[in-house]
Amino acid sequence: MRRKRGGTVRIIPLSEGMELQLKKPHPCGGDRFRLLRVGSLCRVVCEKCGRDMEMDRVKLEKAIKSTSAPQAEK
Repeated sequence: MRRKRGGTVRIIPLSEGMELQLKKPHPCGGDRFRLLRVGSLCRVVCEKCGRDMEMDRVKLEKAIKSTSAPQAEK
């Protein structure tokens, strides 16, 4: 658990392949991203335009609105 002033913050369990909905949309208009790499630096790809980017895990956890389980590849 990460400590924050006045209490604790829960660490969000992340795994590769998860779909994330972020609070702010990407400039292309999409707000859904797929998680490609997990660590202190996470890599996500926009589902709408395909652009990938790296974000600090702490920054990513703050930006997450909702998550869904990884989908099995066909």
